Amino acid sequence: MSSTEWTSIKMGKFTLRFKPYTLEMRHVFTVASFSRTTTPVVLTELEYEGFVGYGEASMPPYLGESQESVTAFLRKVDLAAFNSPFQTEEILHYVDTIDAKNTAAKAAVDIALHDLLGKLMQQPFYKIWGLNPDLIPPTSFTIGIDTEEVIRQKVAEAGQFKILKVKLGLATDKMIIDTIRSVTDVPLCADVNQGWKNKEEALAMSHWLAERGVTFLEQPMPKEQIDDNAWLTERSPIPTIADEGCQRYADVAALKGVYTGINIKLMKCTGMREAKKMAELARALEMKVMLGCMTETSCAISAAAQLAPLVDWADLDGALLIGNDIFQGMEVVNGLCRLPDRPGIGVIKN
Repeated sequence: MSSTEWTSIKMGKFTLRFKPYTLEMRHVFTVASFSRTTTPVVLTELEYEGFVGYGEASMPPYLGESQESVTAFLRKVDLAAFNSPFQTEEILHYVDTIDAKNTAAKAAVDIALHDLLGKLMQQPFYKIWGLNPDLIPPTSFTIGIDTEEVIRQKVAEAGQFKILKVKLGLATDKMIIDTIRSVTDVPLCADVNQGWKNKEEALAMSHWLAERGVTFLEQPMPKEQIDDNAWLTERSPIPTIADEGCQRYADVAALKGVYTGINIKLMKCTGMREAKKMAELARALEMKVMLGCMTETSCAISAAAQLAPLVDWADLDGALLIGNDIFQGMEVVNGLCRLPDRPGIGVIKN
């Protein structure tokens, strides 16, 4: 599929444009279940009365979406029945009902709509939501599963970060942690990507990791092992966070007690509107909140960062893992997220 051709669809007062684009990873990216060197995305633009909002769908393998499925979904979107982008709830409810899944495709519309709204109001979205960007926690930087030599190289490159996220879930787990600890003592968080299958072994690892400065466990066991994850959460010396086990708003309430908290990602939950609702519900349930990302350009990363003041942990390094970002937006300075004071989600094209 070409990465240079835009499809443009006029629908009443709106025009939706989209095109596929392939992100190139700076390093081979390996987690417990796969490795990859690229990530397919689809870029979107939503125009209304001369204002243009930018959006993005990112599709890592496990989401089950592709550039073909996203563009097929976007061709079904018809906003002709809506007179104004300020009919946000109705528009996004309609988009959500077009098909059952396609959450990344829906997020591409949601992000573009929020960017458009912010530009119409001439305000950044974090200000529209009344949030303080000084409250954004330091973002982690992800260290994928790799050899000792490459892990040391990645840690050296991540010198500005105040917390590192480490991918685990294979037989090399202890080697990876020991290698990182040989070169840095910064706090770590561990993302197991459902790689552990046995609850007793998972509990033993949680104690071993806690002794080595790991602050929480992300998706330690398969999401289907609900009782095992709850058993681990009750006994683990560090918090457990649902990632693959928490997709959308409807999932959140049932996860209280199964995990300590949830990881919200725009590509899983259809975008900014639902992500904010998920964060507020988790808070009401006294659960921890993490804000994550896929491999994305600064477009989707900057969209997620608008709600980062609401969360306990931020993992917004997706644009730093690629070599061909086409946007400028949120920047990471000394491990801290810096939101631009620009309207909408704050991105401009390079």
